[in-house]
Amino acid sequence: MNWFYILAFVLAICLIIIFYLVTKLQRVAEQISIIEDSLGDIKKGNWNRRILVNENDMTKTICYSINDIAINSQTQLIQLKQSEQAYKRLMTSLSHDVKTPLTSLVGYLEAIQKKFVTGEEKEEYIEVALNKAHHLKDFVESLFDWVKLDAKEQVFQLKQSDINELTRDILADWIPTFEENRFDYHIDISDEECLIQLDQNSYMRMVNNLLQNAIAHSKGTKINLKIMEKGEEVIVQISDNGKGISPHDMPHIFDRLYQSDESRSTNGNGLGLAIAKELVHLHKGTIYAENSLSGGTVFMIKLPKAL
Repeated sequence: MNWFYILAFVLAICLIIIFYLVTKLQRVAEQISIIEDSLGDIKKGNWNRRILVNENDMTKTICYSINDIAINSQTQLIQLKQSEQAYKRLMTSLSHDVKTPLTSLVGYLEAIQKKFVTGEEKEEYIEVALNKAHHLKDFVESLFDWVKLDAKEQVFQLKQSDINELTRDILADWIPTFEENRFDYHIDISDEECLIQLDQNSYMRMVNNLLQNAIAHSKGTKINLKIMEKGEEVIVQISDNGKGISPHDMPHIFDRLYQSDESRSTNGNGLGLAIAKELVHLHKGTIYAENSLSGGTVFMIKLPKAL
């Protein structure tokens, strides 16, 4: 009699195990069918397709991997479309920022060559033509810099540098420009050494672009530059007392080729701040801007002390 109960118990256990395995296999079969359907959908270009999976499903690792592939592919596709749109805007910008002033420049030079203007008027034409030539030169240089950065062809030579001394050297070259544009300036940089891993040319470009932006667009009368050490970061702060940046423009000022209506009227090319941001990121740093409560704009570059 005891053997009968033992046999019945074992049989019951076997039936339970078989039922469990059959249930699992059915679930796996359903998941495989869903995976096959999802892969077919993704193959057709539907990168929004995701596979829902339970934590105890045997196929969860495969499903998670497929979802990751779909997400990464969707992200790359979005970036590709954004890049295509950016290059379309670049072509439009080239037409506006190169062709238009170039045509104007040719017109001024032809007027001088054909002696349509003489005396003081001729000198004014020469000055205007020279300014337009400088603008075109700056734009082409910025464009080449951006193309090299975007193509990852920029060569960087990071080395330990005293950021305080390097910044003072940069500002020394800017003093005549500040005075020429009637900008007061205040510099707050410690005399003590502050060593940081920098590509010196790139850092110079960051600071130059921010200073140029302030002079060209702030409509202010004063520029302040301050360098601070905070924990494991070095903070470079450049501020002005100008009109500030509109809330509409603020989220986009570091976007490549973005130009507000006012920057267009002052020969902005929409590349200076974008290049500065890219160079900061390549130094593993961050950059942002905010309007000051007392008026004007504050740009902050945060760079790590050790890379």
